Amino acid sequence: MLPDISFFDAIAEAAAAETLPRFRMPAAIDNKHAGGFDPVTEADRAAEVAIRRLITERYPDHGILGEEHGDVGLDRDYVWVIDPIDGTRAFISGLPVWGTLVGLYHKGRAVMGMMDQPFTGERFIGRPGSASVRRHGQVSPLTSRKNVSLDQAILMTTSPSIFAEELEPCYRRVEESVQLARYGCDCYAYAMVASGYIDLVVEAGLKAYDVGGLIPLIEEAGGVITTWSGDRPENGGSIVAAGSADLHAAALDVLNRAD
Repeated sequence: MLPDISFFDAIAEAAAAETLPRFRMPAAIDNKHAGGFDPVTEADRAAEVAIRRLITERYPDHGILGEEHGDVGLDRDYVWVIDPIDGTRAFISGLPVWGTLVGLYHKGRAVMGMMDQPFTGERFIGRPGSASVRRHGQVSPLTSRKNVSLDQAILMTTSPSIFAEELEPCYRRVEESVQLARYGCDCYAYAMVASGYIDLVVEAGLKAYDVGGLIPLIEEAGGVITTWSGDRPENGGSIVAAGSADLHAAALDVLNRAD
């Protein structure tokens, strides 16, 4: 039996109690990547602890895959996938486009997901049969934008620098095909696809926790999210999210075109 939305609300509030007091405040920043910059803060770590505590208390037989505190029970039927702050670079820069991502997988498939942005007061939730956003107590359904061709599309990616040398030309072909391309926003860009404001997100090098909470949100809003090869996205990798099946197919064609 799947959790009800009230449990996701509890998770979001527990995480926000750790993240919001630390947002736009001086903080120590650790780097997890010896060859680059992959920041983590106490807000990341404390929020994940708070989320894991609630899950373990309510669902002790479920597995957990978390960014900051390791994995447990990944072979179980239900596995929670946690990114306490997706967009830590935005968080430490004072930009409110980060979010807390929590997804629930059943036998390897994402069935429920949440992106919570507590600073803006927005909570996006996807569950079987619906996708919605709550803004300051008001709940509205989400529907991705349809009937948009590739040359009319708005595209986002975190940064062109996320693409490996062999993948960047593929991404650039898509960017050159759309009407407007913008950078940044991390998980918030996916929420805007579900909301019908952005049409396409193309990224690479993602982990399961970067997409787990977003998959149900995109799909239940009427969009499509897969890897560049068209496979299920639950394990991360190179990811394409689009507001419609037609636009998704057009983006894949350009990404995979042999020049």
